Amino acid sequence: MNARPAPRFPEWPQYDDERTGLIRALEQGQWWRMGGQEVESFEREFAEFHGSPHALAVTNGTHALELALQCLGVGPGTEVVVPAFTFISSSQAAQRIGAVAVPVDVDPDTYNIDVAAVAAAITPRTRAIMPVHMAGLVADMDALGKLSADTGVPILQDAAHAQGARWQGKRVGELGSVAAFSFQNGKLMTAGEGGAVLFPESDLYEAAFLRHSCGRPRTDRRYMHQVAGTNMRLNEFSASVLRAQLRRLPAQTALRDKRWALLSRLLGAVDGVVPQGSDVRADQNTHYMAMFRVPGISEEDRNALVDRLVDAGLPAFAAFRAIYRTDAFWETGAPDESVEQIAERCPHTEAISSDCVWLHHRVLLADEPDLELTAEIVADAVAAV
Repeated sequence: MNARPAPRFPEWPQYDDERTGLIRALEQGQWWRMGGQEVESFEREFAEFHGSPHALAVTNGTHALELALQCLGVGPGTEVVVPAFTFISSSQAAQRIGAVAVPVDVDPDTYNIDVAAVAAAITPRTRAIMPVHMAGLVADMDALGKLSADTGVPILQDAAHAQGARWQGKRVGELGSVAAFSFQNGKLMTAGEGGAVLFPESDLYEAAFLRHSCGRPRTDRRYMHQVAGTNMRLNEFSASVLRAQLRRLPAQTALRDKRWALLSRLLGAVDGVVPQGSDVRADQNTHYMAMFRVPGISEEDRNALVDRLVDAGLPAFAAFRAIYRTDAFWETGAPDESVEQIAERCPHTEAISSDCVWLHHRVLLADEPDLELTAEIVADAVAAV
Protein backbone atom coordinates (compact mmCIF):
# COMPACT_ATOMS: atom_id res chain seq x y z
CA MET A 1 0.00 0.00 0.00
CA ASN A 2 1.16 3.53 -0.74
CA ALA A 3 2.06 5.66 2.27
CA ARG A 4 -0.60 8.26 2.94
CA PRO A 5 -1.94 10.08 6.02
CA ALA A 6 -4.61 8.34 8.04
CA PRO A 7 -8.13 9.76 7.84
CA ARG A 8 -9.38 11.78 10.79
CA PHE A 9 -12.48 10.39 12.45
CA PRO A 10 -14.42 11.77 15.43
CA GLU A 11 -13.97 9.99 18.74
CA TRP A 12 -16.70 7.74 20.07
CA PRO A 13 -18.56 7.99 22.38
CA GLN A 14 -19.27 11.69 22.12
CA TYR A 15 -20.47 13.77 25.05
CA ASP A 16 -21.35 17.32 26.06
CA ASP A 17 -24.64 17.84 27.93
CA GLU A 18 -24.11 14.50 29.66
CA ARG A 19 -22.22 16.30 32.45
CA THR A 20 -25.32 18.35 33.26
CA GLY A 21 -27.47 15.24 33.39
CA LEU A 22 -25.05 13.34 35.60
CA ILE A 23 -24.96 16.20 38.11
CA ARG A 24 -28.75 16.42 38.00
CA ALA A 25 -29.01 12.70 38.75
CA LEU A 26 -26.42 12.97 41.51
CA GLU A 27 -28.07 15.89 43.24
CA GLN A 28 -31.66 14.59 43.11
CA GLY A 29 -30.79 12.42 46.09
CA GLN A 30 -32.19 9.19 44.62
CA TRP A 31 -29.95 7.06 42.41
CA TRP A 32 -32.47 4.24 41.97
CA ARG A 33 -35.20 4.25 39.31
CA MET A 34 -37.92 3.67 41.90
CA GLY A 35 -37.20 7.00 43.59
CA GLY A 36 -35.51 9.08 40.93
CA GLN A 37 -36.75 10.86 37.81
CA GLU A 38 -34.11 10.16 35.15
CA VAL A 39 -35.12 6.65 34.10
CA GLU A 40 -38.80 7.50 33.86
CA SER A 41 -38.02 10.70 31.94
CA PHE A 42 -35.79 8.82 29.52
CA GLU A 43 -38.45 6.15 28.97
CA ARG A 44 -41.05 8.80 28.09
CA GLU A 45 -38.68 10.59 25.73
CA PHE A 46 -37.47 7.38 24.04
CA ALA A 47 -41.03 6.10 23.58
CA GLU A 48 -42.18 9.40 22.11
CA PHE A 49 -39.17 9.56 19.79
CA HIS A 50 -40.03 6.14 18.37
CA GLY A 51 -43.81 6.55 18.27
CA SER A 52 -44.50 3.93 20.91
CA PRO A 53 -46.91 4.13 23.86
CA HIS A 54 -44.50 2.37 26.23
CA ALA A 55 -40.73 2.08 26.74
CA LEU A 56 -38.98 0.18 29.51
CA ALA A 57 -35.30 0.88 30.18
CA VAL A 58 -33.19 -2.12 31.20
CA THR A 59 -29.60 -3.02 31.99
CA ASN A 60 -28.44 -3.96 28.48
CA GLY A 61 -29.58 -5.01 25.02
CA THR A 62 -29.31 -8.74 25.65
CA HIS A 63 -31.54 -8.42 28.69
CA ALA A 64 -33.95 -6.37 26.59
CA LEU A 65 -34.30 -9.31 24.20
CA GLU A 66 -34.60 -11.88 26.99
CA LEU A 67 -37.28 -9.87 28.76
CA ALA A 68 -39.26 -9.26 25.58
CA LEU A 69 -39.14 -12.93 24.64
CA GLN A 70 -40.39 -13.97 28.08
CA CYS A 71 -43.30 -11.57 27.80
CA LEU A 72 -44.17 -13.09 24.41
CA GLY A 73 -44.41 -16.56 25.95
CA VAL A 74 -41.01 -17.90 24.94
CA GLY A 75 -39.49 -20.51 27.25
CA PRO A 76 -38.63 -24.21 27.49
CA GLY A 77 -40.15 -26.28 24.71
CA THR A 78 -40.55 -23.34 22.35
CA GLU A 79 -38.59 -22.05 19.35
CA VAL A 80 -37.49 -18.63 18.14
CA VAL A 81 -36.54 -17.99 14.51
CA VAL A 82 -33.43 -15.82 14.28
CA PRO A 83 -31.13 -14.73 11.45
CA ALA A 84 -28.01 -16.85 11.15
CA PHE A 85 -26.01 -13.69 10.44
CA THR A 86 -26.21 -11.55 13.57
CA PHE A 87 -24.46 -10.84 16.84
CA ILE A 88 -24.74 -13.86 19.12
CA SER A 89 -27.03 -12.08 21.63
CA SER A 90 -29.95 -12.51 19.23
CA SER A 91 -29.84 -16.28 19.61
CA GLN A 92 -28.50 -16.43 23.15
CA ALA A 93 -31.39 -14.36 24.47
CA ALA A 94 -33.72 -17.18 23.46
CA GLN A 95 -31.37 -19.95 24.51
CA ARG A 96 -30.76 -18.47 27.96
CA ILE A 97 -34.46 -18.72 28.82
CA GLY A 98 -34.70 -22.33 27.68
CA ALA A 99 -35.92 -21.97 24.10
CA VAL A 100 -34.38 -23.34 20.91
CA ALA A 101 -32.91 -20.77 18.54
CA VAL A 102 -33.56 -21.70 14.90
CA PRO A 103 -31.16 -19.91 12.52
CA VAL A 104 -32.31 -19.03 9.01
CA ASP A 105 -30.56 -17.41 6.08
CA VAL A 106 -30.38 -13.74 5.21
CA ASP A 107 -30.59 -11.68 2.04
CA PRO A 108 -27.17 -11.38 0.34
CA ASP A 109 -27.67 -7.69 -0.46
CA THR A 110 -29.26 -6.22 2.68
CA TYR A 111 -27.98 -8.88 5.15
CA ASN A 112 -31.46 -8.89 6.73
CA ILE A 113 -33.47 -12.01 7.50
CA ASP A 114 -34.91 -13.89 4.51
CA VAL A 115 -38.68 -13.95 4.97
CA ALA A 116 -39.15 -17.09 2.87
CA ALA A 117 -36.60 -18.86 5.05
CA VAL A 118 -38.51 -17.72 8.14
CA ALA A 119 -41.76 -19.11 6.74
CA ALA A 120 -40.10 -22.47 6.07
CA ALA A 121 -38.75 -22.64 9.63
CA ILE A 122 -42.02 -22.05 11.50
CA THR A 123 -43.37 -25.02 13.42
CA PRO A 124 -46.13 -25.45 16.04
CA ARG A 125 -43.45 -24.72 18.67
CA THR A 126 -42.45 -21.33 17.20
CA ARG A 127 -43.29 -18.51 19.60
CA ALA A 128 -41.39 -15.57 18.08
CA ILE A 129 -39.78 -14.29 14.88
CA MET A 130 -36.77 -12.09 15.55
CA PRO A 131 -35.66 -9.95 12.60
CA VAL A 132 -32.48 -7.95 13.18
CA HIS A 133 -32.36 -4.53 11.52
CA MET A 134 -28.81 -5.07 10.35
CA ALA A 135 -26.63 -1.96 10.63
CA GLY A 136 -29.79 0.12 10.98
CA LEU A 137 -31.47 -1.03 7.75
CA VAL A 138 -34.99 -2.11 8.71
CA ALA A 139 -35.90 -5.65 7.67
CA ASP A 140 -38.86 -6.32 5.37
CA MET A 141 -41.53 -5.51 7.94
CA ASP A 142 -44.33 -5.70 5.36
CA ALA A 143 -43.66 -9.33 4.51
CA LEU A 144 -42.81 -10.22 8.09
CA GLY A 145 -45.99 -8.56 9.33
CA LYS A 146 -48.08 -10.58 6.89
CA LEU A 147 -46.32 -13.78 7.90
CA SER A 148 -46.92 -12.97 11.56
CA ALA A 149 -50.61 -12.28 10.92
CA ASP A 150 -51.01 -15.49 8.90
CA THR A 151 -49.27 -17.73 11.44
CA GLY A 152 -50.08 -15.99 14.71
CA VAL A 153 -46.39 -15.90 15.62
CA PRO A 154 -45.42 -12.49 17.04
CA ILE A 155 -42.46 -10.43 15.90
CA LEU A 156 -39.72 -9.17 18.18
CA GLN A 157 -37.64 -6.56 16.40
CA ASP A 158 -33.98 -6.70 17.38
CA ALA A 159 -33.41 -3.00 16.87
CA ALA A 160 -30.03 -2.81 18.61
CA HIS A 161 -28.65 -1.01 15.53
CA ALA A 162 -31.75 0.98 14.69
CA GLN A 163 -32.44 3.83 17.10
CA GLY A 164 -34.40 6.31 15.01
CA ALA A 165 -34.88 4.06 11.97
CA ARG A 166 -38.05 4.20 9.85
CA TRP A 167 -39.92 1.87 7.52
CA GLN A 168 -42.18 3.55 4.95
CA GLY A 169 -42.42 6.61 7.16
CA LYS A 170 -43.19 4.62 10.29
CA ARG A 171 -40.88 4.68 13.25
CA VAL A 172 -39.83 1.43 14.90
CA GLY A 173 -42.41 1.89 17.65
CA GLU A 174 -45.19 2.36 15.09
CA LEU A 175 -44.72 -1.00 13.38
CA GLY A 176 -47.07 -2.87 15.72
CA SER A 177 -44.58 -5.20 17.39
CA VAL A 178 -42.24 -5.27 20.36
CA ALA A 179 -38.76 -3.86 19.71
CA ALA A 180 -35.55 -4.18 21.73
CA PHE A 181 -32.60 -1.78 21.71
CA SER A 182 -29.02 -1.72 22.96
CA PHE A 183 -27.02 1.20 24.36
CA GLN A 184 -23.69 -0.62 24.58
CA ASN A 185 -20.58 1.52 24.15
CA GLY A 186 -20.38 1.27 20.37
CA LYS A 187 -24.08 1.85 19.66
CA LEU A 188 -25.58 4.95 18.05
CA MET A 189 -26.50 6.26 21.48
CA THR A 190 -24.80 4.89 24.56
CA ALA A 191 -24.32 4.97 28.29
CA GLY A 192 -21.57 2.35 28.12
CA GLU A 193 -24.25 -0.29 28.65
CA GLY A 194 -28.04 -0.23 28.75
CA GLY A 195 -31.08 -1.31 26.79
CA ALA A 196 -34.75 -0.60 26.23
CA VAL A 197 -37.88 -2.37 25.05
CA LEU A 198 -40.79 -0.73 23.24
CA PHE A 199 -44.21 -2.26 23.83
CA PRO A 200 -47.30 -1.55 21.69
CA GLU A 201 -49.65 -2.85 24.41
CA SER A 202 -50.08 -1.93 28.06
CA ASP A 203 -50.44 -5.51 29.31
CA LEU A 204 -47.09 -6.54 27.82
CA TYR A 205 -45.44 -3.45 29.28
CA GLU A 206 -46.85 -4.12 32.75
CA ALA A 207 -45.76 -7.77 32.58
CA ALA A 208 -42.27 -6.66 31.57
CA PHE A 209 -42.06 -4.11 34.37
CA LEU A 210 -42.79 -6.79 36.95
CA ARG A 211 -40.26 -9.22 35.50
CA HIS A 212 -37.51 -6.61 35.19
CA SER A 213 -37.93 -5.66 38.86
CA CYS A 214 -37.79 -9.07 40.55
CA GLY A 215 -41.52 -9.58 40.07
CA ARG A 216 -42.32 -6.79 42.51
CA PRO A 217 -45.03 -4.16 41.87
CA ARG A 218 -44.01 -0.50 41.96
CA THR A 219 -45.89 0.31 45.17
CA ASP A 220 -45.18 -2.90 47.06
CA ARG A 221 -43.98 -2.41 50.66
CA ARG A 222 -44.31 -5.99 51.88
CA TYR A 223 -42.20 -7.97 49.39
CA MET A 224 -45.21 -9.42 47.61
CA HIS A 225 -43.39 -10.61 44.48
CA GLN A 226 -46.05 -11.59 41.94
CA VAL A 227 -44.04 -13.39 39.24
CA ALA A 228 -40.61 -14.90 38.78
CA GLY A 229 -38.28 -12.14 37.61
CA THR A 230 -34.82 -10.73 37.95
CA ASN A 231 -33.15 -7.35 38.36
CA MET A 232 -32.83 -5.62 35.00
CA ARG A 233 -33.45 -2.10 36.30
CA LEU A 234 -31.45 0.71 34.69
CA ASN A 235 -29.80 3.18 37.06
CA GLU A 236 -30.41 6.92 37.17
CA PHE A 237 -26.92 7.92 36.01
CA SER A 238 -27.10 5.86 32.84
CA ALA A 239 -30.54 7.24 32.07
CA SER A 240 -29.32 10.82 32.44
CA VAL A 241 -26.57 10.12 29.90
CA LEU A 242 -29.01 8.50 27.50
CA ARG A 243 -31.31 11.52 27.61
CA ALA A 244 -28.47 13.69 26.30
CA GLN A 245 -27.49 11.05 23.74
CA LEU A 246 -31.06 10.91 22.44
CA ARG A 247 -31.16 14.67 21.88
CA ARG A 248 -28.01 14.44 19.76
CA LEU A 249 -29.16 11.43 17.73
CA PRO A 250 -31.27 13.04 14.95
CA ALA A 251 -28.48 15.33 13.72
CA GLN A 252 -25.96 12.48 13.80
CA THR A 253 -28.33 10.20 11.91
CA ALA A 254 -28.85 12.79 9.19
CA LEU A 255 -25.10 13.26 8.81
CA ARG A 256 -24.39 9.52 8.68
CA ASP A 257 -27.07 9.09 6.03
CA LYS A 258 -25.53 11.85 3.92
CA ARG A 259 -22.01 10.52 4.34
CA TRP A 260 -23.03 6.93 3.53
CA ALA A 261 -24.42 8.12 0.19
CA LEU A 262 -20.91 9.30 -0.64
CA LEU A 263 -18.94 6.44 0.88
CA SER A 264 -21.11 3.71 -0.61
CA ARG A 265 -20.70 5.26 -4.05
CA LEU A 266 -16.92 5.46 -3.59
CA LEU A 267 -16.70 1.90 -2.30
CA GLY A 268 -18.93 0.63 -5.07
CA ALA A 269 -16.43 2.00 -7.58
CA VAL A 270 -13.63 -0.12 -6.09
CA ASP A 271 -13.01 -3.28 -8.08
CA GLY A 272 -14.25 -6.29 -6.11
CA VAL A 273 -16.10 -4.32 -3.41
CA VAL A 274 -19.89 -4.44 -2.95
CA PRO A 275 -21.40 -2.13 -0.27
CA GLN A 276 -24.40 -3.23 1.77
CA GLY A 277 -27.54 -2.72 -0.27
CA SER A 278 -30.62 -0.74 0.63
CA ASP A 279 -34.41 -0.93 0.50
CA VAL A 280 -36.31 2.15 -0.64
CA ARG A 281 -39.04 1.30 1.86
CA ALA A 282 -36.54 1.73 4.69
CA ASP A 283 -36.62 5.50 4.38
CA GLN A 284 -34.43 6.15 7.43
CA ASN A 285 -31.36 3.96 7.71
CA THR A 286 -29.35 4.75 10.82
CA HIS A 287 -26.07 3.27 9.49
CA TYR A 288 -24.79 1.71 12.67
CA MET A 289 -22.08 0.08 10.56
CA ALA A 290 -20.64 0.94 7.16
CA MET A 291 -20.63 -2.58 5.71
CA PHE A 292 -19.25 -3.98 2.48
CA ARG A 293 -18.43 -7.34 0.96
CA VAL A 294 -15.55 -8.60 -1.15
CA PRO A 295 -17.32 -11.57 -2.79
CA GLY A 296 -15.14 -14.60 -3.39
CA ILE A 297 -12.51 -13.71 -0.80
CA SER A 298 -11.65 -16.38 1.76
CA GLU A 299 -12.21 -15.80 5.46
CA GLU A 300 -8.45 -15.88 6.02
CA ASP A 301 -7.86 -13.22 3.36
CA ARG A 302 -10.77 -11.16 4.67
CA ASN A 303 -9.19 -11.17 8.12
CA ALA A 304 -5.87 -10.10 6.61
CA LEU A 305 -7.72 -7.32 4.78
CA VAL A 306 -9.17 -6.07 8.05
CA ASP A 307 -5.68 -6.02 9.56
CA ARG A 308 -4.43 -3.91 6.65
CA LEU A 309 -7.29 -1.47 7.08
CA VAL A 310 -6.65 -1.15 10.80
CA ASP A 311 -2.94 -0.59 10.18
CA ALA A 312 -3.88 2.20 7.77
CA GLY A 313 -5.96 3.96 10.41
CA LEU A 314 -9.50 2.70 9.73
CA PRO A 315 -11.74 1.39 12.55
CA ALA A 316 -12.40 -1.83 10.62
CA PHE A 317 -13.78 -5.16 11.81
CA ALA A 318 -14.57 -8.60 10.45
CA ALA A 319 -18.31 -9.19 10.11
CA PHE A 320 -20.22 -11.38 12.54
CA ARG A 321 -19.47 -15.09 12.43
CA ALA A 322 -22.45 -17.28 11.55
CA ILE A 323 -24.00 -17.98 14.95
CA TYR A 324 -24.04 -21.73 14.35
CA ARG A 325 -20.27 -21.67 13.78
CA THR A 326 -19.60 -20.64 17.39
CA ASP A 327 -19.19 -23.03 20.32
CA ALA A 328 -21.55 -20.88 22.37
CA PHE A 329 -24.49 -21.59 20.07
CA TRP A 330 -24.29 -25.33 20.76
CA GLU A 331 -24.05 -25.17 24.55
CA THR A 332 -27.82 -25.05 25.06
CA GLY A 333 -30.98 -24.49 23.03
CA ALA A 334 -29.57 -25.54 19.65
CA PRO A 335 -31.75 -27.21 17.00
CA ASP A 336 -31.44 -30.91 16.28
CA GLU A 337 -29.17 -30.36 13.29
CA SER A 338 -25.46 -30.41 12.57
CA VAL A 339 -23.39 -27.38 11.70
CA GLU A 340 -23.17 -28.49 8.09
CA GLN A 341 -26.91 -29.09 7.83
CA ILE A 342 -27.61 -25.53 8.94
CA ALA A 343 -24.84 -24.18 6.71
CA GLU A 344 -26.37 -25.95 3.71
CA ARG A 345 -29.61 -24.01 4.11
CA CYS A 346 -27.80 -20.74 4.91
CA PRO A 347 -25.51 -20.20 1.90
CA HIS A 348 -25.72 -16.41 2.03
CA THR A 349 -24.79 -16.36 5.70
CA GLU A 350 -21.83 -18.60 4.93
CA ALA A 351 -20.59 -16.18 2.28
CA ILE A 352 -21.24 -12.94 4.18
CA SER A 353 -19.57 -14.25 7.32
CA SER A 354 -16.43 -14.92 5.28
CA ASP A 355 -16.24 -11.93 2.94
CA CYS A 356 -17.84 -9.00 4.80
CA VAL A 357 -16.09 -6.08 6.53
CA TRP A 358 -17.59 -3.26 8.55
CA LEU A 359 -16.37 0.16 9.58
CA HIS A 360 -17.44 1.84 12.82
CA HIS A 361 -20.18 4.42 12.36
CA ARG A 362 -17.93 7.26 13.52
CA VAL A 363 -16.41 7.02 10.04
CA LEU A 364 -19.71 8.41 8.75
CA LEU A 365 -19.40 11.46 11.00
CA ALA A 366 -16.15 12.49 9.31
CA ASP A 367 -15.61 15.12 6.62
CA GLU A 368 -15.91 14.23 2.94
CA PRO A 369 -12.13 14.31 2.21
CA ASP A 370 -11.63 11.72 4.95
CA LEU A 371 -14.24 9.47 3.33
CA GLU A 372 -12.48 9.83 -0.02
CA LEU A 373 -9.26 8.82 1.70
CA THR A 374 -11.07 5.91 3.36
CA ALA A 375 -12.18 4.58 -0.03
CA GLU A 376 -8.62 4.89 -1.36
CA ILE A 377 -7.29 2.89 1.58
CA VAL A 378 -9.92 0.19 1.03
CA ALA A 379 -9.05 0.04 -2.69
CA ASP A 380 -5.35 -0.39 -1.95
CA ALA A 381 -5.99 -3.01 0.73
CA VAL A 382 -8.32 -5.05 -1.48
CA ALA A 383 -5.85 -4.92 -4.36
CA ALA A 384 -3.15 -6.26 -2.05
CA VAL A 385 -5.14 -9.35 -1.03
